[in-house]
Amino acid sequence: MNPQAPVYVRAEDDAWLTVVYYHFRAWRGRRPFWAGLFTLLGGFPIAYFPYADLRLGNVSLAMATTGGAGALIIGVLLITLGLALWFQQTIRVFAGVASILLALVSLPVSNLGGFGMGFILSLVGGALALSWAPGEPVDEEEPADRQPADRQPAVVALGKTDATAGLDVPGPRETETAHASETTAHADGGRNSAG
Repeated sequence: MNPQAPVYVRAEDDAWLTVVYYHFRAWRGRRPFWAGLFTLLGGFPIAYFPYADLRLGNVSLAMATTGGAGALIIGVLLITLGLALWFQQTIRVFAGVASILLALVSLPVSNLGGFGMGFILSLVGGALALSWAPGEPVDEEEPADRQPADRQPAVVALGKTDATAGLDVPGPRETETAHASETTAHADGGRNSAG
């Protein structure tokens, strides 16, 4: 959601469909809508495919597996997490982690995660839920270029000693001068003598 976006104000001659669209757009902008949608859509193939059957004339092909109950539970949980992301956006981190874990568990339990469709949708939904952050409205203050000169920060030139004065940077020792570089490593042209 962009907190600086203009707010829709209904005009008298607006069609009801325009009003519904702008209200839905405002509702969608205040929550992780796409994360909830992908998670919700990822739950359907995971729950459906273990119970699906295909009829070709008198021949019935069933994809029922022994993990059918587990696939149904995973699918229903993903659908519930998708709805929870829409209506309880404060649990977005939990719902994101849970949907990613359920998507990973669906690989061995539910026909490779609903033949990959539910797996990918749930992973994307969980990642979007983890990355979503609510927008914060901007304070109604004057921009920096319109502020009075006394409120703008001043630029101060500091020397090296002034800049490090507040920091706990050690100074030179008593035996050293500020510009001492003659140590055993630097003496004698860079050769180190051991004695």
